[in-house]
Amino acid sequence: MPQVSAVRFPYASYLRVYEPLGAFPQPERGRWERYAHEGEPPGCEEEQRTRPAAVPASLPAPGRESEDAFVLWSGDTPLICPWTIRLRCWEALGESAGLFPPAVLDAALPPAVREAAEAEHARHLERHPDARAWIRQAAWSVPLSWFVLVGDEDREYDRGADGEPPLLRYRTPMAQARRRVARGLRALRDSVAAADPAERGERQAGGPLVTGLVDVGRWLEEFHPRALVELDYGGLVHVLPPEMLDADRSAADVASGIRALAVGDDVVAGEAYARLVERWRAVRERQFAN
Repeated sequence: MPQVSAVRFPYASYLRVYEPLGAFPQPERGRWERYAHEGEPPGCEEEQRTRPAAVPASLPAPGRESEDAFVLWSGDTPLICPWTIRLRCWEALGESAGLFPPAVLDAALPPAVREAAEAEHARHLERHPDARAWIRQAAWSVPLSWFVLVGDEDREYDRGADGEPPLLRYRTPMAQARRRVARGLRALRDSVAAADPAERGERQAGGPLVTGLVDVGRWLEEFHPRALVELDYGGLVHVLPPEMLDADRSAADVASGIRALAVGDDVVAGEAYARLVERWRAVRERQFAN
């Protein structure tokens, strides 16, 4: 089991994929089968705390890959979501240049340290060209493209009681998530194609959503068709008030907007998009609050 440290939850959301044992080659499959049956696997708290406990401040990633995973049970069948913390740290390092001013980034992780980590990541991919992460993470938000994967009927919400934290997540079968991605991309692209030339520039303002949806759709294609997809608000539930969590229907708003685009109803689509933008702008602004 992982080493755990007393750190605050990161205010981040997570997109996870849980695969059946048949998706893993031997001997990895046998190891995960034993792991699932050996007792209670570690939960989200342990996973979120492992990296700070295991990685010195001068290193961008742990020296070894995690051997832990999240486990869900479908009847008697375990579904596995490996943590792959080392790989995720390398991937996050590659994204960090666009998130922090150069001076801040250099102070936290000097260029020589980043270059060494990037070289080690490249060597790892040469040895393991099929390496991939089962978990994606987003700080202080949930990317709108993630909501396309799920439906309001997939929503699970618990306000928490007796000291337990709130929980807000969506779970849906992989096949359904892929169908929703395809429908969403078709509606968004058809909307741009059907617009008058004078309006296309404005319509293409939704380009980041298309880009994000293409990216997450390609990622989903790497997994078993009988996998399960989970969108978890994660640490965001610790900073958002209960009334905001109660009222959050972001997946329903995204689905409403896509349906409206599919039938050419720009008014309803615009209203749904405005609700989403305002809701998540308010969430992101909380990172600058005292």
